[in-house]
Amino acid sequence: MTFQKKILSAFLLLALISLGACKRGPAANSDSSPANATEQSPQPAGGAAAAAETKFFRGSIGSALGLQMKLVRQGENLVGSYFYQKVGTKIDLRGTIDKDGNVTLEEFDSAGKQTGIFKGQWKTDSDGVIEVNGNWTKPNGEKKTAFTVRQEPIDLSNGVEIVAKQIKEKNKKLKYEVAVNYPQLSGSTDPNFEKFNQAVRALVNRNISGFKKDMVPAEAEPTPDSSISPPQYEETGSDISIDYTVALAQDGLISVEFNVSSYYSGAAHPNSNAEVINFDLKNGKPLKLADLFQPGAKYVQPISTHCVKELTAEAKKQGSDGMLDESWIVRGAGPDLKNYNNWTITKKGLHITFDAYQVAPYAAGSQAVTVPYSALKDIIKPDGPAEQFVK
Repeated sequence: MTFQKKILSAFLLLALISLGACKRGPAANSDSSPANATEQSPQPAGGAAAAAETKFFRGSIGSALGLQMKLVRQGENLVGSYFYQKVGTKIDLRGTIDKDGNVTLEEFDSAGKQTGIFKGQWKTDSDGVIEVNGNWTKPNGEKKTAFTVRQEPIDLSNGVEIVAKQIKEKNKKLKYEVAVNYPQLSGSTDPNFEKFNQAVRALVNRNISGFKKDMVPAEAEPTPDSSISPPQYEETGSDISIDYTVALAQDGLISVEFNVSSYYSGAAHPNSNAEVINFDLKNGKPLKLADLFQPGAKYVQPISTHCVKELTAEAKKQGSDGMLDESWIVRGAGPDLKNYNNWTITKKGLHITFDAYQVAPYAAGSQAVTVPYSALKDIIKPDGPAEQFVK
């Protein structure tokens, strides 16, 4: 072999050795992943990773502490938060749920210190609604208190949530208090979502302003003898409170009922009434009852017929000991649009609320009837807000 051929063979041998080393390099590091790889959840035996599900709940601890809770479930893991409606401060939650529905949730404050623990049972009813019941205790097991939370019909996507806001005021001079909870949509820059928020704030502010206006004392009338002082006695202060129930919340539709309760010092009893906001989030406008039905449809009559039938049946069931009266029912639930101001859209039907004194005396409280969509399906507007629920 010539000298030139030997040099060429050596060069080719070195090239082959280098190439083999390059191929073996990555294999030695096969357990590592690229820095920007998407983190995958452990896969169950079926193959696909369990999808995370977000659920919203509302309920109470004990008989007085109302709370709202958000839980994200992925397989056996639960994470989320809750807050007391009267306080508004979020408390973090972490825990598990086993195959039998046993739930354990540990709660932590903003500093990461564990402050309590929920232990309960996760149950789903025939309508697919989840309820969790059990007991809350301190981490050491003390102060055991029963709790119940029930799933709210909230199905919002893209990180949008319903956030509870509070207004609390106390006027010592005029002896009144204001305690208001109201919902706001958070997590979206869509101007239509802000229009809903504005509509809610307008409802709340209107009620508070009206209450405060009534609390301003009228000018005192002069007494015949200024030396005679009027009798002095202790009176209970006045107050207004507003709370709400989410009937339905979807990306394009939200339906909320508000309970407005007020008491004026010296009155025999408080007053309460319902107000509603049904809002088209796609078009950024409040809905009228007529928007649910075909143009020209006589929708009040079938709604009234069902409500009168249900309320009358309840009156007969109660018998002579009951407070529902058929004459009140016919008047307050008759086929007049003014009788149907308080309605909300639910998955099961059109929910109608009748205020106290409308279909029954004050002592009977408000009454409610859900009109199933099956009773209205022939007149429901195609592609309207309620059409999705008609079967």
